[in-house]
Amino acid sequence: MSIITLTTDYGLKDHFVGALKGKLLSEYSEASIVDISHDIDPFNTAEASYIISASYASFPKGTVHIIGVDLESNKENQHIAMQWNDHFFIAADNGILSMLTQKIIPQKIVAITIHDRLHSDASDLDVFVKVACHIAKGGVLNVIGKEINILKQVTDLQVSLSDDGNLLKGNVIYIDHFGNVVTNISKKQFLECVKGRSFEIVFKNKLIKTILPYYSAIASSDKYPIKYYEGEKLAIFNEAGFLEIAIFRSNPLTVGSASTLLGLNYRDVVSIRFKN
Repeated sequence: MSIITLTTDYGLKDHFVGALKGKLLSEYSEASIVDISHDIDPFNTAEASYIISASYASFPKGTVHIIGVDLESNKENQHIAMQWNDHFFIAADNGILSMLTQKIIPQKIVAITIHDRLHSDASDLDVFVKVACHIAKGGVLNVIGKEINILKQVTDLQVSLSDDGNLLKGNVIYIDHFGNVVTNISKKQFLECVKGRSFEIVFKNKLIKTILPYYSAIASSDKYPIKYYEGEKLAIFNEAGFLEIAIFRSNPLTVGSASTLLGLNYRDVVSIRFKN
């Protein structure tokens, strides 16, 4: 069974997602199509990068991932296909694959070159469909593109470490359904910096002085029920390995969330200050 996943900013109101699935099935009826998300904020490549980074490993090796966010081919962004950790990713070269390539070097990247082989009114999405089905059927990357060695480097929203090694600075890149705030600071980066030192997480004139192994670990005393701790702020490294700030058991529809109660929004700075 060949699996093709879809991550887009199309939403579900319009016909785009259904039409995309129809095109895929018309090209390769045996494909198994799985939705990851269609609610990426429009053109938000950082959010899409996080979502695909957090989800791809749940799928079998050989899965093909279509990323339909800011996918228009233009003078700045070419279409690419990448083999990475035995998965395949099809996207525009707009920085959307940056979180992946920071972790593991790609096995192969090609700039897609089949545009002139399709009908004259073929869309960017038609190109992605043709490439995805080619790969899903066992086709090789060199048939649909010219091999390249590097992707576009992203300079925006990068984690930085101060010259003295005492301040690790990142940004909010995603706010989930629960209102939890995800940053681009990874557990790997934190462990490389902490080196046994104490630390505090700093944002919006607020502090958190510990990172919990899981949410309910905030209930640190046997004297009080878990409900006693509801509404307290906490930090964890989430399943994707990124620093997350949350409000314990807070309903964003009724009493608010980490984003609303702590005033954290996309792109806001979150830092970890280390103490010698």
